[in-house]
Amino acid sequence: MLGIIFTGGNGPDTQFVKKILDLEVKNALFAAADSGLIAAENAGIKPDWIIGDMDSIDKSRLDVYPAECIIKYEHDKDFSDTELAFSLLHEKGCKEIWIIGGGGGRIDHLFALRSLFEREFYPYRWLTEDADIHCIDAACEINNFFGNSGKCMHVSIFPLCSGPWQAKSSALKWPLAGLSWENGFFGLSNCAPDGSYSITAEKGRFMIIEPLSVFI
Repeated sequence: MLGIIFTGGNGPDTQFVKKILDLEVKNALFAAADSGLIAAENAGIKPDWIIGDMDSIDKSRLDVYPAECIIKYEHDKDFSDTELAFSLLHEKGCKEIWIIGGGGGRIDHLFALRSLFEREFYPYRWLTEDADIHCIDAACEINNFFGNSGKCMHVSIFPLCSGPWQAKSSALKWPLAGLSWENGFFGLSNCAPDGSYSITAEKGRFMIIEPLSVFI
């Protein structure tokens, strides 16, 4: 089961979100983390759950939802609203989770969200206002990501967690096969000239970042 979190912060254009959901999502559970409810509703989604301290939302928006769909926490808590939504979808059996939103804003919130990708169970995809981010792992059933925009694509690659890391690629200007990855290393703005490429994580976990502008 796919789980999708709408969270606060800057996310993709609403029409782009609708297009992605129409093209790529057949069946999913949706959770809104606090003000992510606004983005979800703008995309035509009525989330299955709304979770968080609700400090960034007009409480009247919640009146149309059943009480059992609303999970409210105190403001002083040990987890971010996005983290709570992520844990909820995981508990509900979602094996793949996307996050929509979370761009811009406070840098500590951005770092906290990025840290989710270092955990044992991690997000598969993160869509912000200007980036399409995938996480691939050698342990995944699907460990290839393909871009097919037909436009020149810049892609950046960051190793995650602890190594060793090993990857291979096709159709990138600078191939990944044979590279020696270490903590703190990254591949910034590699290039897929025609927009089509593949990356496979053979060992370790990687974050793959594409500019969203290519698809819009």
